[in-house]
Amino acid sequence: MRVHFIAIGGAAMHNLALALDHKGYTISGSDDVIYEPSKSRLESKGLLPNTFGWFPDKISKALDAVILGMHAKPDNPELLKAQELGLKIYSYPEFLFEQSKHKTRVVIGGSHGKTTITSMILHVLHYMGIAVDYMVGAQLEGFDRMVHLTEENDFMVLEGDEYLSSPIDRRPKFHLYQPNIALLSGIAWDHINVFPTYENYEEQFRIFVDGIVKGGSITYNIEDKAVQGLVEASENTIRKFPYQTPDYTVEDGTTYLETPEGAMPIAIFGPHNLNNLAGAKWICQQMGVDEADFYEAIASFAGASKRMEKIAENGDSVAFKDFAHSPSKVKATTRAVKEQYPNRRLVACLELHTYSSLNAEFLKEYHGALDHADEAVVFFSPEAVAIKKLAAVTKEQILQAFNKEGLQVFTDPKAFKDYLFAQDFAQSSLLLMSSGNYGGLEFDSLTGLFN
Repeated sequence: MRVHFIAIGGAAMHNLALALDHKGYTISGSDDVIYEPSKSRLESKGLLPNTFGWFPDKISKALDAVILGMHAKPDNPELLKAQELGLKIYSYPEFLFEQSKHKTRVVIGGSHGKTTITSMILHVLHYMGIAVDYMVGAQLEGFDRMVHLTEENDFMVLEGDEYLSSPIDRRPKFHLYQPNIALLSGIAWDHINVFPTYENYEEQFRIFVDGIVKGGSITYNIEDKAVQGLVEASENTIRKFPYQTPDYTVEDGTTYLETPEGAMPIAIFGPHNLNNLAGAKWICQQMGVDEADFYEAIASFAGASKRMEKIAENGDSVAFKDFAHSPSKVKATTRAVKEQYPNRRLVACLELHTYSSLNAEFLKEYHGALDHADEAVVFFSPEAVAIKKLAAVTKEQILQAFNKEGLQVFTDPKAFKDYLFAQDFAQSSLLLMSSGNYGGLEFDSLTGLFN
């Protein structure tokens, strides 16, 4: 099968290209720019385009399918040529459904926690030697790619993103998967550039639940009242399995999970991660993993890439970086680190980097998000606000929105870096939360502060 990728360099797209190449498909692709690590990974398999740009002559009737990435525009020259020739054009989620329509589809949805829960499930299945197809939004230890596709595996585990499918398909990705087994972890308004009101955003999750295959199941976080209300009101003929945060204790910087066999030390921490673990356990049990085997396997789960990733540590101090950027994630992550190390000063730094977080109207959603920090810092780039064509954000707006006493606000990368390197992190925890890099901060350079 010959498949062409329009915008092959994206994190999701290049992993799908690698998966199809591994499956034996003939792959071609185009993009106007490709960054690392996508560039090197594609090059290693001979899939990197010889020249960056869009070339309609790459599109012909010899192609069996074209996969369109979100980075492309609706007037992309290659897309227009594919439409003119009447070729089959798939969005990323459409193609994944096509590859899994004869399998049992397990879809993990929610505003937060879906990458971690999907990663936990895959870790347990890998530990147990259970082979499945999958798509997950982070690189996992022990896995070559973020996407794996076969003809023979019975299950397909999919991280269910609520963002748009393609430039010409404005449906959320997880509406296309038609799960047999589904999980919903939480609903916290995000992507306001696409879903301008909370009600509009919540409606996408209602459609997701109603799209579960008849006779299937929904495993849902009963501690999230929006989730509970939505799932329990659904008239879809599916089984409903609620879950909640399990009992646990924290002693000397180690979290112990209560199990039927007694307290068990685990590598992850924070009530939000323990809640994720409970959801993953329910899904694994529905996939044939018994409870005792789940606990044995999850003990060695250290987390997904960029999720509470430890970057430095010595005897009395530690530093983490985390992908958290939405208000609910920032609050949960900050609380988790403070709970794990209650006797240490917590310095929590947040970069406002996404469209939603830099929107002056949305800022009020961050009220109280940094309350668990002893010292709180917010960094943002006025240039990023301008690039996103948003109204200017002021320091005063941020101070008012977070309502955190002593909050420091930086807009200059050098000033922020100077602040960090002037700190004494003895008896402290440093938490760096961002989907960016604070204007070019080299995270590896921080290790010297913790020697």
